[in-house]
Amino acid sequence: MLNLLLPHPAALIKAEKTKTLLIADPHIGWEIALQKKGIHVPSQTPKILNKLTAIITKYKPQQLVILGDVKYTVVSSELGEWHDIPDFFAKLQGYVGDIAIVRGNHDANIEPLLPENIKLLPATGAVIGDVGVFHGHKWPSPALLKCKTLVMGHLHPVVVFRDPAGFKITRQVWMKANCNAEALAKILLQKHRVKIEDTVAETLQKHYKVRLKTSQIFIMPSFNDFLGGRPVNETRPRKEVGSEALIGPVLRSEAVDVDNSELYLLDGTYLGTLNQLRSL
Repeated sequence: MLNLLLPHPAALIKAEKTKTLLIADPHIGWEIALQKKGIHVPSQTPKILNKLTAIITKYKPQQLVILGDVKYTVVSSELGEWHDIPDFFAKLQGYVGDIAIVRGNHDANIEPLLPENIKLLPATGAVIGDVGVFHGHKWPSPALLKCKTLVMGHLHPVVVFRDPAGFKITRQVWMKANCNAEALAKILLQKHRVKIEDTVAETLQKHYKVRLKTSQIFIMPSFNDFLGGRPVNETRPRKEVGSEALIGPVLRSEAVDVDNSELYLLDGTYLGTLNQLRSL
């Protein structure tokens, strides 16, 4: 069972007697990039840690899973990250002993920055209870399709509202979209060079021992609220002239009904569908 921990950009998976806390995209070290441009912002790592440990203290999960992009730099690591990331996890382990990271596109060469007992999961994702989780910059594993619900990060979804004077307000949002499991399974099987025999569902069962169940996908807001994000109500399908599609192969595929996805503020306020907000 998946519960959104409103008003936080976090979720809790309850599976039997285990509670797993999910967050995505903390991007530790982001302010270092600003400092190189002459914008001096103090380290946000203590703020992120305090917010996360407060949630852990309240909900008492046995496991924490971070859905990718722990650090900000993509390949190398900045000097500040060499300090902040090991310190972050060392302190975090005092609150929750089981920590895993689903590798994101910013997490190359992150191993030297992590304590030995932090688990690294593949970018293709993992199954936690009845929920499939992955970062979102790569296709998920077909094994995740046995889950009714998928959860991903990577997008950092926000909405932008503008008034007639040109002022704008940006707010983080959760996105919930319907997923065509058969269409997604067909794409994933083709990506894995598996020949479809009889039906897609039967082929998936034969090769991956998976009974097709996926019907919805949640896109998490970034846990680093200082980071900003992608204004989804100003981003349109790539088929439109001069437009930019949402990032991530799953969201760009026709298997996910992004246009009719439901958008919710962190406090749970329902804003409407993405198409409705785009028309404003």
